[in-house]
Amino acid sequence: MDRLFLDANILFSVAYRPDSGLRRLWQLANVSLVTSLYAVEEARRNLTQPVQRAALQQLLSTVQLLTVTPDTPGLPCSVELPEKDLPILAAAISARATHLLTGDMRDFGRYYGQCVEGVLILPPAEYLRRLGAV
Repeated sequence: MDRLFLDANILFSVAYRPDSGLRRLWQLANVSLVTSLYAVEEARRNLTQPVQRAALQQLLSTVQLLTVTPDTPGLPCSVELPEKDLPILAAAISARATHLLTGDMRDFGRYYGQCVEGVLILPPAEYLRRLGAV
C-alpha cells in the first residue's frame, strides 16, 4: 500500500477547483493519504473563498493529519530546500510516506524521481501515470 504525503499545493488545487484531476488521488484503492497541519494551513491561507475552504475541510476528512511539525535538522545535508519547504519533507519522512506528491517544480523539481530517506518525490501527474490512472 502506498502512503502518499500531500504537499500544500496539492491540497490547494483540489479545493480550489472541484473538477481538478488530482481528486483521483482520493479515489485510489490501496492508497493512504497523509499531510501535515503545516501543509493544511498553507493551503488554507491561499484559499480565498469560503466554498474552497469548505471543500478543503471535506477532503481532509479522509486524510491522516500530522499535527506536530517534526524537526528538520535530521534531513540529509545533500537536500537543499528553502526554509519553508523543509517542514514538508521532514513531515513526509516522519510519516513514513512512500511518496511525497508536490507540484512545486521550482523548489522540489530537482528531486523529482529521487528517494530521500525512503520517500520518493514526484509530481502528482507522474504518480498517477505510473499507476496507469491517467
